Amino acid sequence: MNRYCVIMAGGIGSRFWPLSKNNYPKQFLDILGTGKSFIRATFERFLPLVPAEGFVVVTNAAYKQLVLEQLPELSEEQVLCEPMRRNTAPCIAYAVYHILARCPEASIAVTPADHLVTNEREFQRIIGQGLEHVERDRNALMTIGIKPSRPETGYGYIDVGAGPADGIVDVASFKEKPDLETAKQFLAAGHYFWNSGIFLWSSDAIMSALRRYLPDLTDLFDQGRDSFGTAREQQFIDTQFEHCPNISIDYGVMERVVGQDKEDGDGGKRLTMHTIAADFGWSDIGTWGSLYTHAAHDADANAASGHTVLVDTRNSVVNIESGYEAIVQGLDHCLVALRDHSLLVCRLDDEQQIKNWVERL
Repeated sequence: MNRYCVIMAGGIGSRFWPLSKNNYPKQFLDILGTGKSFIRATFERFLPLVPAEGFVVVTNAAYKQLVLEQLPELSEEQVLCEPMRRNTAPCIAYAVYHILARCPEASIAVTPADHLVTNEREFQRIIGQGLEHVERDRNALMTIGIKPSRPETGYGYIDVGAGPADGIVDVASFKEKPDLETAKQFLAAGHYFWNSGIFLWSSDAIMSALRRYLPDLTDLFDQGRDSFGTAREQQFIDTQFEHCPNISIDYGVMERVVGQDKEDGDGGKRLTMHTIAADFGWSDIGTWGSLYTHAAHDADANAASGHTVLVDTRNSVVNIESGYEAIVQGLDHCLVALRDHSLLVCRLDDEQQIKNWVERL
């Protein structure tokens, strides 16, 4: 089988400070107390669909050893090291060029390293169905849509139009993160889905899309085509990666495929964009608030971990590092987190500001 899985694992998860820090970011943590880190759970989730030798992890060079420690099934050659962060389009292009050097006829799944899935059997059914589709139709690109359970303002949305929304359907448009009123309208309409950031495609489709919509990126990587899959690959990446455009795959490719108004110039084949509306207990666990949603709660609706005593405190997250003790009194809808000599106390409603506060710190 020519199946590959690209795990994107280079972020620092700054919205989960102080648990997630530069030296040990979110994807390597067991934040939910499941006994597995996010990246380990992601690997095991895809393993029934992709052989171990078909995995490629793209990460920051500083995290290579962490990846190999947590995924000992992988060889060093399967861990691709970005010398700096340049968003998801260069990350994915790097992985695609690396895979093409090994398997020109590959079908590829791309996934973030740090998401939660609670129904893994349904997840594998959906991803398997999607991979079979892009293996049959090598001009198709696919993103996995999540059936919304609430008017969420923290996710982008996929609009499939007014037609049937079950099975594999065409994407009508991508929508930016909405305000609350718009999110309520999306939920009521019934044909908008959360954009999970999980992608499926053949090597033919993604290379055609990259060449058409991000030619500066492919021109750069083409200069090192003979280096990919060899001992010279890392040197090429280290010297050239900084010249990659800083752009996401969503902005650079996916939205532009949907908006195309002419046939692809590569052999006259037109790319198509599809999605599957899925419901497999997905969350990106991108914030403390999303952690609160999925964590166990006490009688006062608190999600607490560590050696704590909570007094007149409710609807809050209290996360205290092992070896420390905490008494928390009189809080409602707040966050208290202590890790590695760093303390965060804030309102849960203001958690979107954590990234900015960390930069100030």
